[in-house]
Amino acid sequence: MKTNIVNSSISLGLFILLGACSTKRDSFLSRNTHALSTKYNILYNGQIGLDKGVAGINANDQDNFWRRLPIEKMQFNEELVGDKKTKNPDFEIAESKATKAIQKHSMNIDGTERNFQTDEAYLLLGKSRYYDQRFIPALDAFNYILYKYPNSSRIYEAKIWREKTNMRLGNDALVVNNMKQLLDGDKLKKQIKSDANALLSEAYLNLEEKDSAVAKLVLAENFSNNNQQKARYRFILGQLYEELNSPEKALESYESIIAMNRKSERKYVIQAQAKKAQLFDFKNGDTLLFVETFNKLLKDRENRPFLDVLNHQFGLFYDKQDDDDRAKKYYNASLKMTKGDEYLMASNYRNIANRYFKDAKYPMAAKYYDSTLTKLNNKTREFIHLSKVRKDLDDVILYEAIAVKNDSIISILNMTVENRETYFKDYITQLKAEDEKKQILIEKQLQIQKNIAINNGASNGDNAISDPNSGISKPNIAMVPPSINTSNQQTPLFYFYNPSTVAYGKVAFKKNWGTRTVGSNWRLNSGSNNQLAATNFPDDNEVTSADNEDEIADNPAYNTDFYLSQLPTDKKEIDSINKERNFAYYQLGIIYKEKFKEYDLASNKLEQLLRQNPEQKLVLPTLYNLYKIYQITNQSKALEVKQAIITQFPDSRYAQIISNSKVVEAEDSPEGVYDQTYALYDEEKFDEVLEKTDVLINQFAGDEIVSKFEFLRANAIGKLRGLAEYKKAVQYVADNYPNTEEGKKSMLIIESQIPALERLSFNNNASKNWKILYRVSKVDNDKSKAMALKVKKFIQGDSFQQLTYRIENYNENEQFLIIQGAQSDEYATVVSNLLKSNKEFKIEETPIILSNENYNVIQIKKNLDAYEAFKKQ
Repeated sequence: MKTNIVNSSISLGLFILLGACSTKRDSFLSRNTHALSTKYNILYNGQIGLDKGVAGINANDQDNFWRRLPIEKMQFNEELVGDKKTKNPDFEIAESKATKAIQKHSMNIDGTERNFQTDEAYLLLGKSRYYDQRFIPALDAFNYILYKYPNSSRIYEAKIWREKTNMRLGNDALVVNNMKQLLDGDKLKKQIKSDANALLSEAYLNLEEKDSAVAKLVLAENFSNNNQQKARYRFILGQLYEELNSPEKALESYESIIAMNRKSERKYVIQAQAKKAQLFDFKNGDTLLFVETFNKLLKDRENRPFLDVLNHQFGLFYDKQDDDDRAKKYYNASLKMTKGDEYLMASNYRNIANRYFKDAKYPMAAKYYDSTLTKLNNKTREFIHLSKVRKDLDDVILYEAIAVKNDSIISILNMTVENRETYFKDYITQLKAEDEKKQILIEKQLQIQKNIAINNGASNGDNAISDPNSGISKPNIAMVPPSINTSNQQTPLFYFYNPSTVAYGKVAFKKNWGTRTVGSNWRLNSGSNNQLAATNFPDDNEVTSADNEDEIADNPAYNTDFYLSQLPTDKKEIDSINKERNFAYYQLGIIYKEKFKEYDLASNKLEQLLRQNPEQKLVLPTLYNLYKIYQITNQSKALEVKQAIITQFPDSRYAQIISNSKVVEAEDSPEGVYDQTYALYDEEKFDEVLEKTDVLINQFAGDEIVSKFEFLRANAIGKLRGLAEYKKAVQYVADNYPNTEEGKKSMLIIESQIPALERLSFNNNASKNWKILYRVSKVDNDKSKAMALKVKKFIQGDSFQQLTYRIENYNENEQFLIIQGAQSDEYATVVSNLLKSNKEFKIEETPIILSNENYNVIQIKKNLDAYEAFKKQ
């Protein structure tokens, strides 16, 4: 009996269990069984996968505080949008779990879902697809919730996620409309209001409606229950207020983040401090309080991960105060601490470069600009601008080096003979002192290496120092930009690599031991060696004299004659040095004025040039450029220079411009004249181009645009006189304007194009393009026009092949009337015979029939006579 009861109970239990597992039975037990299984088994594991994937994206997606932060931190790779393949395994797990929950536990009975966890499954499905950047499938999942589960407890969240997806698809106007309807509807929880307003704000930003975006983001921040979210919204508000030129409100937003302290992520607090520093009033602000605040921040152990940002801002503070040393110190400290912020590194390098540039230390500035460019995106405007600055610095470095070198030579030449010798003796004394310091440093380094080797258990001290560079302590990487080759900055440790230390060592040896012959036991003072030792130790005066002679013999740099013999003595050579120096000063003044807008530097160089009695052709353009600079920096000086130009050069173009004559500067500017001349070149009026450039090159002597006129002239010469003359003209531009764009182009032409053109020669190869040439004098225009009318008439009546004609320059005296389009030599011959024999045309001139390839050779080399000889052969 008991057995029957037990069996019946088991059967009943199994029946009830099977009934509970059914998705077709709408019973209390079925609904709750499936809901519990969905929530605590499948969706739980799916949510873990989703959270893990989101955490991974957040860890890899670092905020870029150099730009306005996005309201939603998560940023996506646009290249992956639309790809249906899952990219992240964590999101794949979340999606598979959501799908499993829907497929196995959905209870859709009579069109109504009875499992109240199914909407959660669809929400998880939509989120996993959204984070995996498959926005269309994600939108389907969110829309299904809104359609199928209108009474879901997560309906508002589903609406927000649907609009987030719409925004990712570019439907910002739709997002604005739908979010407004949501916020105007039923009473919402605070966090839902916060999320909706944040989404609405981001949509407004995408639509470039910043004022509306600010208003909605303020509401989002007020309604948010999440402190991290509040800090982010406040920071973005500060950035938006800056963009809207409201620094007071921006400062208020940043200070509110600082006041949150540990309630906010530390990065927002530090970046808010940095933004607050950028908004600091350097003229009227409390600088002592600023320094005190940042010193506290630097000392706070909690801020160690952000020392790069803090040091950079401290560097900017001292930069604004024109304190070079401290500014560089903190920029370098920032570089040392920077880990992954490429733009922060670029900013530090750029600012250090700017300081060196301002101090006229151009080689160092160039190196730091090189380092800056390695850290910048090459598609940004800043990269393009700094690339141009860096390129211009090459010219500055070149001309500054010329100016410094030639100034030095000229200043020495202006000294008396006695002063020259004194000058070089002082220099030699300084050189010896530096060499001695280097020697001491080398000895110390060698001793350190030996000590290290001994401490490491090396058995032989000599072996320990076999690598002379192994013991050098490398300089702090942050102190030297990557473009600097640090190995070149060090003194080589191996003694005999440095001739100065070798010379010093020889002298020191002789001071201690005298002159010794090579042999064993040379240090002993016994026997005959006593005599030797006594002989080899003269008195102090003799030692000094002998030492000096040995020093000079071993190192000629210790001899004044070494320097005096290199000074120029020929007057032509000295004049050449003066001219080179003056031209360098002029070029520097123009570069600083035009390319860098450094008007003080430019005026200093140009004023110095005028004090150096430059060639007459440089005086007028120098005065005019000073006038233009002083119009910006000093009106009283501008009037003085204006009067000097009008008085000394009353008939010049510059005098007409600045005296407000009827000459309009914009039309009569060098650039305007160049454009007019280039238009003549385009019209193939090469004779006029040559005539005009002859005058203009003299007229604009010393002006930067002269190189353009010279290059244009060289091209016109090539068109009229051929390759040989073109080569000479281009070589002249390359030699006289090596640092201009035209000079560099000319050098490329000489190196690559001209050799290829020189190799061109006539050939008898088959061709499908033939020309008929008639030589016509440029003087007899009537004859050439008459011939052209006859050819035109003939071509209009010819229907066999498409012929055309034109007139082309050949040289300064001749031009060609060309009939082209013939596809064979025979057809061209027939045409030329018809033009000669037909009474209607009667062109008596002898035609030249040649292929298109040979015609190109003729025009390039201007060797028509050579072609006629080639044809006879």
